[in-house]
Amino acid sequence: MKETEKTTPKGIRCPNFNLFGFCPFGIMCRLGECHVNLETGENLRASATNKSTDTVSKGESDNEKGSSLIENDDSKLNNYSGHSAINVLTKDIQMKLRKNKYPFKCKRHFEQKKVDKAPQDNTVTSTTSATTTPYPTKTRKLIDFSNKVYVAPLTTVGNLPFRRILKKLGADITCGEMALCKNLLEGRAPEWALLKRHPCEDIFGVQLAAPFADQFTRVSEIFINEEMKIDFIDMNLGCPIDLICDKGAGAALMQRDNILKKCVTGMTSTLAGEIPITIKMRTGWNMNSPFAENLVSKIQSWGFNDSISAVFVHGRSRLQRYSKLADWEYIHQVANTARSTVKTLNDETELDTQIKQIPVVGNGDIFSYTDYEEKLLKSKEESNEEGSALTPCAMLARGALIKPWLPTEIHERRHWDISATERLDLLKEFVYFGLEHWGSDETGVAKTRRFLLEWLSFLYRYIPVHLLEVLPQQMNHRPPPHLCGRNDLETLMMSKHCGDWIKISEMLLGKCPDGFQFEPKHKASSYK
Repeated sequence: MKETEKTTPKGIRCPNFNLFGFCPFGIMCRLGECHVNLETGENLRASATNKSTDTVSKGESDNEKGSSLIENDDSKLNNYSGHSAINVLTKDIQMKLRKNKYPFKCKRHFEQKKVDKAPQDNTVTSTTSATTTPYPTKTRKLIDFSNKVYVAPLTTVGNLPFRRILKKLGADITCGEMALCKNLLEGRAPEWALLKRHPCEDIFGVQLAAPFADQFTRVSEIFINEEMKIDFIDMNLGCPIDLICDKGAGAALMQRDNILKKCVTGMTSTLAGEIPITIKMRTGWNMNSPFAENLVSKIQSWGFNDSISAVFVHGRSRLQRYSKLADWEYIHQVANTARSTVKTLNDETELDTQIKQIPVVGNGDIFSYTDYEEKLLKSKEESNEEGSALTPCAMLARGALIKPWLPTEIHERRHWDISATERLDLLKEFVYFGLEHWGSDETGVAKTRRFLLEWLSFLYRYIPVHLLEVLPQQMNHRPPPHLCGRNDLETLMMSKHCGDWIKISEMLLGKCPDGFQFEPKHKASSYK
């Protein structure tokens, strides 16, 4: 078999040609049969007369939000942009960031220390710190997470093609993967790619991680100056990875509440109400000494109620990572404490304008619509006549990786006995979206295959409904060894072996290169 045949995806038309009537990869495109003249090697452009019949995407429904299928005019052919994503940083801005020439207002933390140590005189100097001169205030409504299905940031697997699948399956709010502010400020293209947004993502946020206030503030400046299309910014206080925590970011930032206050102050001053923020945290550093309720009370007392849309609490500590069950008892306690703090503040201040409670959203182990409803019902029972202290929002993480159709189950209140063929169709759509996003050349096919395999390392954990003795399946359950499904495909999809995942990828993307091997990047306790 020829090398060119080994990596040719099966049964898929070129996404770029479908969208724009032109493919920039030309003869290097692995799907070039529809736009390359095999006799001359010429890269063809679609004509206005045959686009309507030949370029309809098999992987994209006509009624999808933000559909970018080409129309019967030559405008898209003459104005090819090379991508359908939003929030693409220009090369000029990237170069300014790399050369440290971007006109920031906020000084870096070590520069501010020099200013603070300098001898003071009576002259007025213009210095800016993390609390920069505010931008003109703009009215921006806070994001309402109530009764919504929110897909949390998911490192590696929560990429743009995956989020498009979740949107089609009923997700209301999506968020990009965690991005490190340091890498963004250095203009690194792979990090900025994490902030890309598809038009179908009608409510979209980005998640940032940093150990210092100036980094959060400077990235916020770029978002405002470059008019990035972002609905909210999520501050990461929950990442348990050593590489992040050792630098004071992620879960370690929970223990540095003075720095956290500077971070929130700098961001809210810079964003000036144009983009609200959210804060994602864990219960604490270890499960025996949780302190999230104290931290949430402090955040509530800082007075940023008009700028913070929600506080998300993952019911596990940093040292737990993803092992054991999420502590929803403590999540309820955090929400109730936040409500008590607001009451105390309102009683003490006696102002005409009452302080509003920042919504508290729980996260962890939601794997079915019954899980979601039981947790909300429990919250309502505990709150009695005062109403629910916990915001009714289905925040999904690993559950969406294992069951991407979980938003549909929650909205329709049913256990979906999805067939293996339907699941394979979802994988086909992911492959199509992946080739559109990462490219249809050899490199794009390789990236699509890699991220498909990363997703399959979670998907295999799903146990079909008809095989369960008791409904629903729990998050920590795995298919028993040698379990057989309704057909060979369903059995193959329940395999925990990497070789079987590679077979599934070859069904969609053609044969792998010789010597190809795969090991999941995700090294958390949940994978073992």
